[in-house]
Amino acid sequence: MKLNTKDFEEKMKKAISVYEENLGSIRAGQANAAVISKVNFEYWGAPTPITSMADIRVADAKTLTITPYDATTLKAMEKAILASDVGITPTNDGKIIRLVFPQPTEERRRELVKQIQKFGEDAKVAIRNVRRDANDLCKKMKKDGEMTEDEQKASEKSVQDLTDKYIKEVDAVTSKKEKEIMQI
Repeated sequence: MKLNTKDFEEKMKKAISVYEENLGSIRAGQANAAVISKVNFEYWGAPTPITSMADIRVADAKTLTITPYDATTLKAMEKAILASDVGITPTNDGKIIRLVFPQPTEERRRELVKQIQKFGEDAKVAIRNVRRDANDLCKKMKKDGEMTEDEQKASEKSVQDLTDKYIKEVDAVTSKKEKEIMQI
């Protein structure tokens, strides 16, 4: 009985989607609402995502506007943005918070590329962990007599092929994003 690789492929796809989600949060000189997707503020004693309590719009290529549904939360949102790793100082006119994205310097671009590479490496580690889990299952199935040695080898090869495919996909996404950052 050969190993069913569908579950493991789904986990590898999940690692890729988490990686792409992380890339979306990288601030690269253009207004992007994803940069505040993970910023929470204190609302009625509970951490609350800004995205669920405000209308977030890209006003122009360099400006993001955040309009709270509840005006009393404006200061708390501004404070949370300042405390986060967004790296942009918000301006507040009493009704709206504005985030103006500066043009990245050469040094900032290099930092962004390093951040992209770190996210890429994390995704590769996650994919390799899925491979390890699949190979461990193959060994267990062989030991328990549920699979022959040939079936184990074939299963491990198909898992390795999946791993190679998704590692290449991470490399391609990383390369594309790096070029994008360096051209800004």
